[in-house]
Amino acid sequence: MDINSLQRENIKNLRPYSTARDEYKGQASVYLDANENSFGSPLPADYNRYPDPLQLDLKDAISKIKGVPIENTFLGNGSDEAIDLLYRAFCEPAKDNVIILPPTYGMYEVSANINNVEVRIINLLPNYQLDLDGIAEAIDANTKLIFICSPNNPTGNSIIRTDIETILTNFKGLVVIDEAYINFAKQRSFIKELTEYPNLVILQTFSKAWGLAALRLGMAFAGRPTIDILNKVKPPYNINQATQDLALAALQNINQVNEWIKLTVEERDKLSTDLLTIPVVKKVYPSDANFILAEVTDATGIYDFLVNQGIIVRDRSKVTLCEGCLRISIGTPAENQTLLIALKNYQA
Repeated sequence: MDINSLQRENIKNLRPYSTARDEYKGQASVYLDANENSFGSPLPADYNRYPDPLQLDLKDAISKIKGVPIENTFLGNGSDEAIDLLYRAFCEPAKDNVIILPPTYGMYEVSANINNVEVRIINLLPNYQLDLDGIAEAIDANTKLIFICSPNNPTGNSIIRTDIETILTNFKGLVVIDEAYINFAKQRSFIKELTEYPNLVILQTFSKAWGLAALRLGMAFAGRPTIDILNKVKPPYNINQATQDLALAALQNINQVNEWIKLTVEERDKLSTDLLTIPVVKKVYPSDANFILAEVTDATGIYDFLVNQGIIVRDRSKVTLCEGCLRISIGTPAENQTLLIALKNYQA
């Protein structure tokens, strides 16, 4: 598959902005090329210089953990930036279309609407798995992207691996697998399949297991042609130096992160069991993520009650196939216990 043939015609001919750090990559004693403040910054760290536009040191550290070469890695201002850039690079506005599979992460559709790209909706089956026949029927010559969230948000389940492989094998556009919650799942990442499928794009994030949601740092892994296109259309300095520095420091604490993942999974399983002992909880769906989808007797009423108790969950009752459901993030043991006590005291 020729990935370059998938990109928009104007992107094929785009000459990206050349930064001062692109034109000179070495070390010097005097930098007078980027119109920076040469006197320094009013902070302890020297943030007066522009950051590395390709974040090579951070990508090298990520590569050692993920096993993905630097040239197959893109870093974005959250995964949302990578999602938006995929639209901007590969989807011709008012001509091309994408396929999304509700219930799923809402930014796929929002980004499509911002970029004036048609969205073709193929709902998941009642068991929250892929409708392969429906997806196949929706694809045409202008279908450029299919978004698959696995583990899925807001349902929490992993998508059957062989079903994803079927789409990767047969679809002639890009298949974007959003693995934001993969650290909490039994199913392994699709990262090892990058060399097998040239149309595969994997999204991951520092916002969940790594506990760095405030930094807004997302990762995209793909074949080099796809990464080169994303680097061509991204803003010049899309990841600031403070984020790069903090992420590098966080990567030194992988043992702590792994311990939090273990605790989160243990609490998820315990909370799932405990919720089923409460009369207002009708069903708890199996989860491979750091949250639980629970069907309750009165989603809106219970949500409002919890808000009044200072407990915030997510009301997903108006989302397709999630009627009557609340999405509950896994908290600390004390936070989870507070939630359980509140639900036991709820009276309609």
